[in-house]
Amino acid sequence: MTILDPACGSGNFLYVALNQLLNLEKEAITLGATEGGMPMAWPQVGPRQVMGLEINAYAQELAQVVIWIGYLQWMIGNGFGWREPVLEDLETIRLQDALLEERAGKVQRTVWPKADYIIIGNPTFLGDKAMRHELGQSYVAELRSVYMEVVPAGSDLCCSFFEQARHAIDDELARRAGLLATNSIRGGANRRVLDRIKETGDIFMAWSDERWVVGGDAAVRISIVGFDNGSEKERLLQGQPVEDINADLTGTVDMTRSERLAENRELAYFGVQKGGPFDIPGSVAREWLHLPTNPNGRTNSDVVKPRLNGYDIVCRSQDNWIVDFGLDRTEAKAAMYERPFEHVLHNVKPKRDQNPRKSYREKRWVHTEPRQGLRAKLEDLDRFICTPTVAKHCVFIWADQSVVPDHQLVVFPREDDYFFGVLHSRAHEVWSLR
Repeated sequence: MTILDPACGSGNFLYVALNQLLNLEKEAITLGATEGGMPMAWPQVGPRQVMGLEINAYAQELAQVVIWIGYLQWMIGNGFGWREPVLEDLETIRLQDALLEERAGKVQRTVWPKADYIIIGNPTFLGDKAMRHELGQSYVAELRSVYMEVVPAGSDLCCSFFEQARHAIDDELARRAGLLATNSIRGGANRRVLDRIKETGDIFMAWSDERWVVGGDAAVRISIVGFDNGSEKERLLQGQPVEDINADLTGTVDMTRSERLAENRELAYFGVQKGGPFDIPGSVAREWLHLPTNPNGRTNSDVVKPRLNGYDIVCRSQDNWIVDFGLDRTEAKAAMYERPFEHVLHNVKPKRDQNPRKSYREKRWVHTEPRQGLRAKLEDLDRFICTPTVAKHCVFIWADQSVVPDHQLVVFPREDDYFFGVLHSRAHEVWSLR
C-alpha cells in the first residue's frame, strides 16, 4: 500500500500514516500467531511506502529524517528492533512543486507519482490575494493559465490540489483521496473543483465545517473531503450515513443546482473596497467637519463620511469614518479638500505607489472599488439595507444614505419596509443560510 502527501512539509502526516500502517500490520501478524498457528513475522511495512512532494528543500530533508525516526521508534517500541543501515535516503520524498513543472520547454501541471491513496493532504490555506503576495504575480499567472479550464480564477490555492487529486484518480494513478480545505470550498468559485469531482467520480466522506485546532487558531474553519472514482457506495457526512453528498457538502436538498433568477438582478451589491488606509477615527472626522470652508467654498462633509462594516452591525459601532472622494473628482478637485487630501497624500499614496495595477497607482485618491453601480442606485434613497457577508446569523439593518458601506457588507438599495420584512422572514433566512 502506497500513500502520497502532495504537500508534505516536514512529514508529520506521513509519519502518522506510517504508524497507522505498522499498527494495522501488527494486528494481522498477532492474529496469525495467536489464532492461525503462524510464526511471528517481521513487519514488511516500511518508510518507502509513504511518498511526498515538497517545494522547500529544508522541509524535504527534514521529512525524510522524521519518517525514518518514526519508523525506528515504532519498531523498537513494539519489540522488533531495527535493521542496518539505520537511516537511508528516501527517494520517495521529492523536492518538487506539486502543481507546476516544466516539460518539453513548457510549464504544465505536475504529474504526481502513482499511489494507492492521496489521503492525508493539508494543502496551504491561501486565498487568491494572499497567493499573489506569497507566491508572486508571475507564478500565480502561470498557475491560472495552466489550470484555466478546470479551476476558476479567484479560487483558493488548495483548489488546484483538489483538481490534481481528482485528475490522478481519473487517470488511475490513485484510488482515493482525502484533502483538507477551508470551509469556503463549499461555495463560490472554489466549489467548482468539487463539482468536477462529482462529475468524474464522487464524494464518499466529508466533514463540512470543523474547527482547525493546529496552532490553536480557532478562527479558521475547515472542510475535510474524501473522494474516489465513484466505486465506494457508502456515504458518510459528519460521520453519519447519508444517501448522497452534494458538492456543497450537504446531504439533503442539492442547492448547487439552484439557478439565478432574472428578477434578482441589481438587487444586491458588495460595498465599497477602499484599497488603502482612507480610514479616520471619529474624533478626527468631527474636527475636520468643523473646520472652515475649503478653497472651493465647500465643507469637508462632502468627502468625510461615516463608514459601516460587519463588526458595527453584529457588535457595536466603532465610530469609524472614511475619506471618500467618490467616482469622478479629478486630483485637482480632490486636493481642494485640504485636510482629507493631505491624509490621503501621506497615508494612502505610499501604499498605492507599490500597487501592481496602473489604475490604482494613478488614481490613488479614489477607492479601488468605489462601486459605481451601487452609488447610482443609492443616489435617490434616504436609507438602504445591508448585512455582513460573513456572519453566523442573518442580520439586516437600515443604514443612512450618508454612510459608506464596507466591501464586507452586502447592500440592498431598497428603502421600503416590505422588502426589509422579506429579508428578515424565516423563509429567506433558511434559504440564505444554506
